[in-house]
Amino acid sequence: MNYREEMKELRDKLNQNAYLYYVMDAPTMSDYEYDMLNRRLVELERQHPEEITPDSPTQRVGDRILPGFEEYAHPVPLESLQDVFSAEEVEDFCQRMENVLGKDMEYTVEPKVDGLSVALEYRNGVFFAGATRGDARIGENVTENLKTIRSIPMTLPEKLPRLIVRGEVFMSHTVFEEINAERELKGQQLMANPRNAAAGSLRQLDPRIAAQRRLDIQIFNLQLAEGKSFTTHAETLEYLKSQNFKVIPYQTVKGADACLQEIHDINERRGSYPYDMDGAVVKVNNLSDRETLGSTVKCPKWAVAYKYPPEQKPSKLIDIVVQVGRTGVLTPKAVLEPVRLAGTTVTNATLHNQDYITEKDIRIGDMVIVQKAGEIIPEIVEVDFSKRPEGTTPYHLPHSCPVCGAPAVRDPDGAAMRCTGAECPAQLLRNITHFTSRDAMDIEGLGPAVVQQLVESGLVSTAADLYYLQEQDIAQLDRMGKKSAQNAVEAIAKSKSNDLGKLLYALGIRQVGVKAAKVLAAHFGSFDALADATLEELTQIDDVGAITARFILDWLANPQSQDLVQKLKAAGVNMKSTAELVDKRFAGMTFVLTGTLNRFDRKTAENMIEQRGGKASGSVSKKTTYVVAGEAAGSKLQKAQELGIPVLTEDEFAEMIT
Repeated sequence: MNYREEMKELRDKLNQNAYLYYVMDAPTMSDYEYDMLNRRLVELERQHPEEITPDSPTQRVGDRILPGFEEYAHPVPLESLQDVFSAEEVEDFCQRMENVLGKDMEYTVEPKVDGLSVALEYRNGVFFAGATRGDARIGENVTENLKTIRSIPMTLPEKLPRLIVRGEVFMSHTVFEEINAERELKGQQLMANPRNAAAGSLRQLDPRIAAQRRLDIQIFNLQLAEGKSFTTHAETLEYLKSQNFKVIPYQTVKGADACLQEIHDINERRGSYPYDMDGAVVKVNNLSDRETLGSTVKCPKWAVAYKYPPEQKPSKLIDIVVQVGRTGVLTPKAVLEPVRLAGTTVTNATLHNQDYITEKDIRIGDMVIVQKAGEIIPEIVEVDFSKRPEGTTPYHLPHSCPVCGAPAVRDPDGAAMRCTGAECPAQLLRNITHFTSRDAMDIEGLGPAVVQQLVESGLVSTAADLYYLQEQDIAQLDRMGKKSAQNAVEAIAKSKSNDLGKLLYALGIRQVGVKAAKVLAAHFGSFDALADATLEELTQIDDVGAITARFILDWLANPQSQDLVQKLKAAGVNMKSTAELVDKRFAGMTFVLTGTLNRFDRKTAENMIEQRGGKASGSVSKKTTYVVAGEAAGSKLQKAQELGIPVLTEDEFAEMIT
């Protein structure tokens, strides 16, 4: 077999398994086997780049960051649907259809996915372009990001000259929860809901970010098919299934009563769908009837979207329990008598925070109204005060952590109550993951998965325990052999000599980021000197405001923090600043880096500025001294020009450095 034949065979095998895995949920090979075949294809494509084809699985994730999205004119408008909210409105719609056409009508009924509507265009059976809905006629070309969705086929079995389909991009409940758990572990802001997460992911200018979000799609309409004709909508959906698309589930029914029954059945099944859905869509099945009916300015006359009302039911609030999240936030949760909502049995509901509880005057023993309106987690809408039992008292969150007993304080800039314990077991996984991260102690080989095993096995209960790990401790973990364990132990030992700035950031003191930690280390020179600092001394330092200074002092005064620091000292971790200034040529200057730098990576450039007494900032203001603009510089460059701030090329910046 020559290399061309091998490459074609590899592409066919990989694409077929991707279809079985992502569309049919029936993979035929293991992840390892898939990875090995994919690696071989990458190797062959590197040797023979002229043989790379558009349908190669290696082309799904581009490395090119887009400067912006181009416009895409939809050949067939992506119309919106008229919403209806009651059985009477569905009956009126069906009656209208039958009056206009003078016959009994056949309809399709399908779930309405709550995601982001897109069009996919194929030419001669090859994926050509994809775009968001936009204003129905002009959308954004997000082709590179859509390629990262594994359930979208890159080539089709039938090579029609032109084919356009419409679908809804979504993020599954499982992926949404996994990504939010990972973001919480890293201390990042959580995504609000799956729909916003999907929309934000699809509009990333870097396709690699979209790929990490593991989006999915349901195809629900055939927009255009040159050289092909169909009689009904159901026929088009079956055809699209044969072309390897992931098609929305649907039922074909006759009459209003059958439509309403299927709408009811979809609502009962909504808990089993992997995506958020906010209704059901009723469409006239016959395509020639659709032509006769036509459209209004915005909506087709042959379809409506039935929006489910938020389902609300009463239940008794048995108890309120407080959970401590990985970032230390105390979250109150209502324990309810079981109640059936939106196809699932609900026994818990979120209470958000103290303000929410106080505003609604929620008390243990109350009869409450629970709602689950397209959200994963149910919530309490209101209290039925007419059924409040005697003797209830207002509920208040505890002022100490229910897990470790450390003080719990309210965020000065929000409604959350947060545990302040540096060694709180509830925060242990997140704290140690942060401690080992690159900007913190930078311990290679101890990623989130390894840290989780260390915590769950009891080998680590504080960050200081990392420095007492032996090779055999790490080697016994999953996917960690002798060599990996040896490298990890060496990386742990190496981190002991890190600069104090990295340690201060690693400790996770609130509002002490990478830059503030460097400034504190450079100013005080040692941890002991910082520990002796007063509020006045702290607030006189750049990058340390009054709130941050208070957080630092509170952290230093906490017995758990003091215990952790003593353990780190005993383990031999450096407690002094080792950073040395090259010179002070940039003293008092603030630089902002924007765009893609070719001669330096961003972190190296920032370090060079700081080593010469300057400050690297992430935003442009009147206090900015210079903006260094690389390729594809965007809004920061524009703002610098508006404010009259000097702009340096990368070469000019390099000259200043040397």
